[in-house]
Amino acid sequence: MGEREELGDEGFAADCKARVAFEVLANRWDSVVVFVLGEGGPMRPRALLDRIGGIGPKVLNDALRRLERNGLVERRRYSEAPPRVDYALTEAGTALLVPIRAMGTWAAHHADAVLLSQDRFATLRELPEE
Repeated sequence: MGEREELGDEGFAADCKARVAFEVLANRWDSVVVFVLGEGGPMRPRALLDRIGGIGPKVLNDALRRLERNGLVERRRYSEAPPRVDYALTEAGTALLVPIRAMGTWAAHHADAVLLSQDRFATLRELPEE
């Protein structure tokens, strides 16, 4: 099956289903949370904070809510004292690991060139016009 058949007749039109995937990956922390849950299995929020690093509790909570709303993560609550909650990937979240890993491979090969280009562009924008 070719790319065109997989996307349907609309291809990459503004309202196509592929847009959903790009929106899910657009937030930088969402894909990181999915990746960490995919590598480590179900985790409590504190464990996610420790594992990810550089993310605050509110930002993590927002990401988890977004991922849960999108059906990529499920929140599991346990009837214990004190109450315990952990998060796990759903089937759709697990399937998202394939493109996330592919993007990681792309980044390993091309991130330096992209960053260099961004630096060059910023430098050119700072130069006075003649």
